Amino acid sequence: MSEKYKTYEGGLFFVTLTVVGWIDVFTRPDYAEVFLENLRYCIRRKGLRVYAFCIMPSHIHLIADVDDGLLLAHVLRDLKSFTAKRIYELIETHPQESRRDWLLRLLQFYGRPHGQVFKLWQEGNHPIDLKSTAWMREKQDYIHQNPVQSRLVDEAQHYPFSSAFPGCGVPLSEFL
Repeated sequence: MSEKYKTYEGGLFFVTLTVVGWIDVFTRPDYAEVFLENLRYCIRRKGLRVYAFCIMPSHIHLIADVDDGLLLAHVLRDLKSFTAKRIYELIETHPQESRRDWLLRLLQFYGRPHGQVFKLWQEGNHPIDLKSTAWMREKQDYIHQNPVQSRLVDEAQHYPFSSAFPGCGVPLSEFL
């Protein structure tokens, strides 16, 4: 079974969603907002529970699980599919997108080998099953410190596209 269709269930996972070619798509807040909007939708309507997250310029980290009877892989597949389409449309139409031609060419380039018009996300989600509270906390700290380590902000709570940001607008679950 390929990693693309790997089904992981019955646990809490640290997941990384990576943009093809590590392209810095999420440097524009409008694109990050599209992801957040769809993350909130998956929480409200698809049984996704998110405990921590951070949207970095070229990738996203989550600690998440899903309601009983659901597969996290399926929810993430839907999340990635919808956000890819919406972000691609936004790149095409965004009035201030100075990198439009370059971004569209790259996303189309990555889509061609897969028989797609474009591709935004790398295959797979790189799940790590979090088996202990200590490991959950370690990964949560890693997620929240990612923008600090990348020198995007001086303090984790100042990064607006992270669960460390007060009032991030994403309904978070609490560690059990």
